[in-house]
Amino acid sequence: MLLCFGAAWPVSIYKSYVSKTTAGKSVIFLYIVLLGYLAGIIHKLLYMPDIVISLYAINSFMVLLDIFMYYRNKSIELKYQRAG
Repeated sequence: MLLCFGAAWPVSIYKSYVSKTTAGKSVIFLYIVLLGYLAGIIHKLLYMPDIVISLYAINSFMVLLDIFMYYRNKSIELKYQRAG
């Protein structure tokens, strides 16, 4: 599951970067997923430290990038709304 989700995040980030829109994107969903990854990291640190923690960390970083893209795109949309 972590590998499949991990493979999907770069595609999502790229689509966000290229489209420059927030259409079809839910920032609440992204925060929930990030919370899940952080919970996984905490669990691994406290109970079962192993290499899988690196997958949680990489995926968390990619979700953070996607969240950043969301706010970047929101800013672009607002700029076009004010200009148009």
